[in-house]
Amino acid sequence: MEVVQCTDSSMIAHLNKDVHDLHYALYPEYFKAYNYEEINQFFQKLMADNTSNHYFYLLHESGQALGYIWFEIKQYHESAFKISTQSVYVHQLSIIKEAQRKGLGTLLMDKVCEFALEHGIPKIELDYWIDNEHAERFYQKQGFKKYREFLYKGLT
Repeated sequence: MEVVQCTDSSMIAHLNKDVHDLHYALYPEYFKAYNYEEINQFFQKLMADNTSNHYFYLLHESGQALGYIWFEIKQYHESAFKISTQSVYVHQLSIIKEAQRKGLGTLLMDKVCEFALEHGIPKIELDYWIDNEHAERFYQKQGFKKYREFLYKGLT
């Protein structure tokens, strides 16, 4: 089992299908149906941007890709209200269905923690959709704590 940095947008776009399909099933009012070409183009542009602080790590075993994690270094600038700080923000974590619930997500999160520590970044942040109970349990087991709630009010 190995976790390595990945710059192959096609690989990430293929591995994105399971997590994207879950988001689409839970919230079709927010998410489009999975479209490999569009998603690959999105990742391709992001990976080609040399000023980007986005990183992708691939988890594979014996040449088979089992999942990935996508995260970004975020810089929060000082303002009249807040102090300046950095965090690593996890955008997505996805494991193929056949390999889920085997501790592989933990391997990817361990890589993010290692990355943050190596770069002197004191915090990892993320969010998940409220109906994704599996994600909630996983991140709680990883030691994540809520510190902010995001609310909405529908007007139609």
